[in-house]
Formats: sequence, C-alpha cells, structure tokens
Amino acid sequence: MTFRQVCYLIRSDLHRYHGRTNWRLLARELLFGVGFKYSFWMRVTAWLSHQSAAWFPIYLIARLFHRRYIYKFGISIPFPTVVGPGFYIGHFGGIHVNSGVRIGRNCNISQDVTIGQASRGERRGVPNIGDNVYIGPGAKIFGGIRIGDHVAIGANCVVTRDVPDHAVVVGVPGRVVNFNGSEGYINRTDYDYPLPTGAEAKDHEPAVDPPNSAKPADAQLHAHNGKAGETAE
Repeated sequence: MTFRQVCYLIRSDLHRYHGRTNWRLLARELLFGVGFKYSFWMRVTAWLSHQSAAWFPIYLIARLFHRRYIYKFGISIPFPTVVGPGFYIGHFGGIHVNSGVRIGRNCNISQDVTIGQASRGERRGVPNIGDNVYIGPGAKIFGGIRIGDHVAIGANCVVTRDVPDHAVVVGVPGRVVNFNGSEGYINRTDYDYPLPTGAEAKDHEPAVDPPNSAKPADAQLHAHNGKAGETAE
C-alpha cells in the first residue's frame, strides 16, 4: 500500500460521512467523530505496517491509537483486515470483525455487528462482503460465505449462507424477503478522487473475490425470485 492509496481510502471514508472532503472536516472528525476516527487510525496503521524500519516508532504510535479506540469505542476491526474505500461506521459499540474478512467498497456497518469465522462444517472460513452492502444493528455473519453486492441485512439477522446480489435478508436464520437491495441505505458514494494508476491500481481492485457464478445481476434476480422464502443461513 502506497501513501497515495491510503490517502484515497481515507478521503473516500470521509466523503461517506459528509458528501465532501476538506481539512476542516478531517480535523472535526478526528477531534469529535467516532466511526471515521476509528477507520482513520485503522487505515494509517495498516499503511505504516508496510513501511521500512525507519517508520517503526510512528507505527507504534499509530498502533497505540488504534488499540485505544478499540476499547474506547467498542469497535474491533484489526488493521490487517481488507476493507474497501467508502467505509462507514454508523454507530459504535459491540462491533467485531475477524481479520480474515474481506469487505468491499461503500459498506455500512452498524452497532453490535459480528462478522466472524466458522471453525467447522462445510462453510469453514470467514465471509466475503460485496460492494454497497448495508449491515443492520445486531446482525451476525459467519462462515466462508459470500454476501453479494447491494445487499441489505436487517437488524439482528443471522446469516450463515451465501446471499445473492440485491437481496434483502431478515430473521433468524436469515431469509431473503425481496430484492430491493441496499438502495436508500448506502449514500454519498459519488467520491471521484483519482485512483493510483499502473501497478499501484492493483491494490484498489474490489476487496471481494468475484462470485462463482458469472451470471449478471438480472439473471441472479430471476433465478432467486422464487426462493424468497428460503433461508440465507
């Protein structure tokens, strides 16, 4: 990760909170904010962890800030976690994310959310979260599953199975109730800051592996339209 890349990630995160970025908003969020302040130190610590030994003292300071905010805000997202641009933490407290989880761009995460590992069974592993996903308060997502793009996961939902693109999932166990997706929940995604070019751009590829199926979104909607009552466990 280069300096330009971490700046892009930080600016995209800030844009999700205000719809614009400037030094005044950055200072205000770092002084008085919660969600952005946490993601800022998570991003900076991740970047510093890849720098030379000369940066090690600054890296230790960043690690201390990151560690402090884990306990202060009740947000535990390890800095090595792959988190795409435009990350938005709506409310703090009780947020736990496994370091192996991959989160796509423009993800909204709420309070009391757990995204964790399944240690046995056919779905061992950790989730891959797609782009433009809304995760409601109290939701729990476990196992080596894929949450598709533009998905909305309802409050206190428990998800242990793959979820198709544009699905709305609710209940325990989670079930698809419609395909209205996350529209209206994911806002201020119109950041247009320049991406690094050439070899640097590789680090800005989607943070989620492509779905196993190559079907377009419309085909997936058709295929799952008659299965709204099935669980997404």
